[in-house]
Amino acid sequence: MNEPTILCIGELLIDFFCTDIDTDLTKGQHFSKQAGGAPANVCATITTLGGKARFLSKVGNDPFGHFLKQTMMDLTMDDSSIIVDGNHPTTIAFVSLKKDGERDFVFNRGADAHLTEEELNESRWRDSSIIHFGSATALLDDPLQSAYLTFIQTVREGGRFVSFDPNFRSDLWKGRKRDFIQLAEKCISQADFLKVSAEECKLISAFSNLTAGVDCLHRMGARAVAVTLGKDGTLISNGKQSAVVPSIPVHSIDSTGAGDAFVGATLHQFNQHQNPHNLLDDFEQLKKVISNSNEVGAEVCTKIGAISGIMGLGDRHRVTLR
Repeated sequence: MNEPTILCIGELLIDFFCTDIDTDLTKGQHFSKQAGGAPANVCATITTLGGKARFLSKVGNDPFGHFLKQTMMDLTMDDSSIIVDGNHPTTIAFVSLKKDGERDFVFNRGADAHLTEEELNESRWRDSSIIHFGSATALLDDPLQSAYLTFIQTVREGGRFVSFDPNFRSDLWKGRKRDFIQLAEKCISQADFLKVSAEECKLISAFSNLTAGVDCLHRMGARAVAVTLGKDGTLISNGKQSAVVPSIPVHSIDSTGAGDAFVGATLHQFNQHQNPHNLLDDFEQLKKVISNSNEVGAEVCTKIGAISGIMGLGDRHRVTLR
């Protein structure tokens, strides 16, 4: 049986990484251009691990947009769902890295914000069994916000397996946290698989205790919840059972894209099962999936740049994940 395609939707952008480690962006002098965007990282992980994925987004008709289309073509052999917008520039993010591998962002929003409902027609998703929504910027404003919310409901009603990662960025939602939570709840209500950080779990659920927070996310509608805990692993729950699955020790250089690689590895494994919905009920198998995904996410932390780290994943992961 041919493996179906996983469709990833959301922002596709240029990350300009300040290579002056632990330097404020106001003082940084050296920058490296990288393809970025959380759902794009997920898509890249899936294909790097040997799976089938396609990306749906908008870029500007400029050198950065053409670079992104070529990058995704090189990774997925399919850029047919990346739309070129002649009216808006490609989105750009500037990233400053700290010694501990954490990062700060400054966004200049562009074409990816202008994806419309009309462009999310069934022809773009009918061959996909799993559809991943990553929302670092997707929920900010219309037209993308409305298109995104309509699309996630449409594909769920169409029987597709829905994955959602809220990707909260505080700088993007200053003064609008309540708006973010309400919008995230709408997406969570449609999610078969939900990935959140510990901070996102606490923010969205309003519970400081992670177990209570996960229970709240299940009540919102999420079937399976994965709370990534960095070096401590991942708390996974299917609403009936839960456990913390440990990660592997690595020397972290840059954590950018690690959570996205975790999601990509998880969806790649889900996609190898005839019915990924049923896999969520097999908790022992689900823990094995998460253990593999933890390893992939940890390895990405050992390189600078999300796409670069993802492309550096070894062939051994292809064997493990199969």
